[in-house]
Amino acid sequence: MSETQHASFTFSDFRLRNGEVLPEVTIAYCTRGRLASDGRNAVLVTHGYTSGHRMIESGAGSSEGSWNTLVGPGAPIDTDRCFVVCSNMLGSSYGSTNAASRDPRTGRPYGSHFPHITVADIVTAQRRLLEHLGVRHLRAVVGPSYGGFQAFQWAVTFPDDMDAIVPVVSSPRAQSRDRVATLLARFEPEPNWHGGDYYDTPGMGAVMLALRVETLKRYGMNASEAEIERIASVWANEFDANSLLILGRAMESYDVTPELHRIRVPVLYVLSRTDELFPPSLAPGVMGDLRKAGVTASYFEIDSELGHLASGADAAKWASALREFMARL
Repeated sequence: MSETQHASFTFSDFRLRNGEVLPEVTIAYCTRGRLASDGRNAVLVTHGYTSGHRMIESGAGSSEGSWNTLVGPGAPIDTDRCFVVCSNMLGSSYGSTNAASRDPRTGRPYGSHFPHITVADIVTAQRRLLEHLGVRHLRAVVGPSYGGFQAFQWAVTFPDDMDAIVPVVSSPRAQSRDRVATLLARFEPEPNWHGGDYYDTPGMGAVMLALRVETLKRYGMNASEAEIERIASVWANEFDANSLLILGRAMESYDVTPELHRIRVPVLYVLSRTDELFPPSLAPGVMGDLRKAGVTASYFEIDSELGHLASGADAAKWASALREFMARL
């Protein structure tokens, strides 16, 4: 079964790391392949900050560069052998519970009252989804950028739940601690902002479009201005401004370097030669920290001109490294 299956899973009373409880959580997700009878052939693919779970779907675009060539029949993540799950993050904008969702206690969108979550909360919600699907053990957790944060987080929070992780264009700690302040400086002057409670207004589309154009250029997108604006406008119409803040706050508190000793599985760490967000200069420190923690780790650098987009947009340049790593598991 190579077709992509779309669904969502809803569960109740999800206690966050800060002690708050979300009365209801929905996680949107898609799958490819078939789960083995023992529930042990699954691969979790985790998505980036501003993309979504459709990144594994054939023919579907993704703002960070689609991974559909890395996932499929005979692909490095082989859906003839593996059951592949990609879940939309808690707090994101493509079907999972976020600030635009209605709080069952008030009947109104959470808006500015959405609780502060962590990357550990995000992966714990994913684990609830996998349990629901009958997954008993993961072959690997694989993902780019924010998805790499999740891969590292999985390995320190649930160290016995997988055989390996592949964090790509990412690191074990956030590289920026001022993202939320920077975003708020853009949002607060907007007349529709209302402190994040803008769901009864025309919305934040104009500032989101401007932000997206800037981001795609910083990621290294090689396209005309008109094409970048076209791609950015699609995203700006779909992605909620509050989701940038929710996931941004979780990112700012993210640092698993003190817990790397908890990782019990092999790591394939992948960076892009021209990525300005997670430059190859990070590799010696990260690899050194992993080895000091007793982790078996290997490193691959994507020889790409496409910066932060390289893992998807230049997938062919590292597909063999991923295929060989997966084959050894």
